[in-house]
Amino acid sequence: MKKLAILGSTGSIGQSTLSIVEQFPERYSVAALAAGRNVDEVFAQALRWRPRIVSMSSGELAGDLKLRLRQAGVSAIEVVHGTAGTVACATHPDADFVVSAIVGVAGLEATYAAILAGKPVGLANKECMVAAGEILTAAARLHQVPILPIDSEHNAVHQCLRVGAHAEVKTIWLTASGGPFRKTPLDEFASITPERALKHPTWVMGRRITIDSATMLNKGLEIIEACRLFDVLPSQVRVTVHPQSTVHSLVEYVDGSILAQISVTDMRLPILYALAYPERPASSLTFDLAALRHLEFEEPDFERFPCLRLAFEAAERGGAHCITLNAADEVAVEAFLDRRIPFMGIPGTIEKVLASTTEAHPATIAEVLATDKAARQMAHEFLA
Repeated sequence: MKKLAILGSTGSIGQSTLSIVEQFPERYSVAALAAGRNVDEVFAQALRWRPRIVSMSSGELAGDLKLRLRQAGVSAIEVVHGTAGTVACATHPDADFVVSAIVGVAGLEATYAAILAGKPVGLANKECMVAAGEILTAAARLHQVPILPIDSEHNAVHQCLRVGAHAEVKTIWLTASGGPFRKTPLDEFASITPERALKHPTWVMGRRITIDSATMLNKGLEIIEACRLFDVLPSQVRVTVHPQSTVHSLVEYVDGSILAQISVTDMRLPILYALAYPERPASSLTFDLAALRHLEFEEPDFERFPCLRLAFEAAERGGAHCITLNAADEVAVEAFLDRRIPFMGIPGTIEKVLASTTEAHPATIAEVLATDKAARQMAHEFLA
């Protein structure tokens, strides 16, 4: 029985993970849940799964949850809050595996603490790897802890890499749907509204990642993540636009062979793969081969998606530039959703902040968070 700590339990990845637990009760149980502000959902999860510990984002919300649990006659669940609470969940002695699915750098400290505590990590938070990938992977090697990617593209790469040696890898190909504006005329980009940008053609995701898909910044973050997870150079990672989203990624080997991972567009599959690795338990997730009768692959348009170009440049420079890329994007996306800047103001803001970023390489999590904070402040100043 593998006992899970789920960081981000009320989000889509967290809820999909709990559906896996429900499907495989003989394999998985819940030791800890960390959430944000959705007390109603966490209360229902706590009653259903009876974890040892639950964390909320603030003391006020934690107090509310404690009261509800007490009124329901539940006293055995410890309720904590804040970053310290999330760390307590990630490092709880009963947890055998940590699912890191808190959006943004908010989950970074807990993910790092889990690795230091010797916990295997299923990583659905690409921002952690973008901001502090060198630190996380070095700690994972030192403590002999696997970091197993849960996002569909890197999970696909991980599966394709199982058949070849590292030195045999020529190119990692990350597939991208192209988002809702793959064929939108460039002269219409100035009038793109948040409502249009939030209509993704393939995936149902959170607001920020949906906007990042529309700008293709999400694929840019995945380039950096791939370099850190799989120890490859930025020149070994390429992006191909694949609107059907049935091929989740590919690995090209030096002999010319290309291996692709194909499956349904359901996040439960990569989650189950990470939880069960190196096993492959049988599941109900099947793929209709008829869906492969029409496959398209296109070169990405860097004029249409300047965020992708900025990400490649940040990947080459590394360090603070990768942290800044993510931080400035988060601020810019929020401003776009609040209608304070136009759609193309997102890459414009990121480019300005990157141009003012120094060639620093933070060596600790504290330095990473300080760099992140400074980049956000700079982005707010540019927007002001």
